[in-house]
Amino acid sequence: EILRAATEEFATKGLDGARIDAVAKRTQTTRAMIYYYFGSREGLYAAALEDAYRGIRDAERALDLAHLSPPDAIRHLVSFTLDYYHAHPSFVALVVAENQSGGRHIRDVHSMRRLNASIIDTIDEVLIRGRREGIFREGFDAIDLHMNIAALGWFQIANRHTFGYVFR
Repeated sequence: EILRAATEEFATKGLDGARIDAVAKRTQTTRAMIYYYFGSREGLYAAALEDAYRGIRDAERALDLAHLSPPDAIRHLVSFTLDYYHAHPSFVALVVAENQSGGRHIRDVHSMRRLNASIIDTIDEVLIRGRREGIFREGFDAIDLHMNIAALGWFQIANRHTFGYVFR
């Protein structure tokens, strides 16, 4: 419950604008209890960031793309990603906030690389199957493909206010 409330607080206000009092009020707990469990505001932020990434990676693992043809697996992954971003705009906002801070806090989450390796492994397996079946050509990198899939959905969420206003 604390992580959910913290994610919303950090996603809407960023690390510098977020208040532990607001998280405590939403969760009917105390500042002292939050500090007891997370050590500091930065510790809570790092935990919320890790939890947000864990959420999307757990959902991706549940996709079970191995039973789909490689093109269908990629289509399904793209569709899932776009839907996930729409359903979890706080994930996008939290990651945007971390990027605006220069990515300085994500480095403190030691499990972050390991946690996110699963999506690259999944995409790589689909690409290898596709190459083996003669459907995909050589030269596609799993990280580049993941970045492009993320960019497709990310733009819609991260820029919805400005793009929506400018272009109605």
